[in-house]
Amino acid sequence: MGRIAERIHTDQAEIARLEALIALLPNDAHVELTLDDGGVISGTVAARPTVQVFEDPHGNEGLNALVRIEDIAFDPAGTAVPRDVWIDRIVKVVRTTES
Repeated sequence: MGRIAERIHTDQAEIARLEALIALLPNDAHVELTLDDGGVISGTVAARPTVQVFEDPHGNEGLNALVRIEDIAFDPAGTAVPRDVWIDRIVKVVRTTES
């Protein structure tokens, strides 16, 4: 994973929001994520994300986090590609059950 993030955060309220979202994403949880652009991603959390220091494209440092979502539980053939999602793009997390 690179150290560059499109968006970084230094505001304590936004960092608290990132941490609250991370609390909803434990290892192996089956989730449906709604993103800030209206997109929806479903799958399994590969590992609980952690807030880390990144740089934005201008060299400013701040915090963000990535979560890897795997579709393995929803695609038994194993052909699905894992997706890395920036936590700050998530507006809603719904826990689902394994199919």
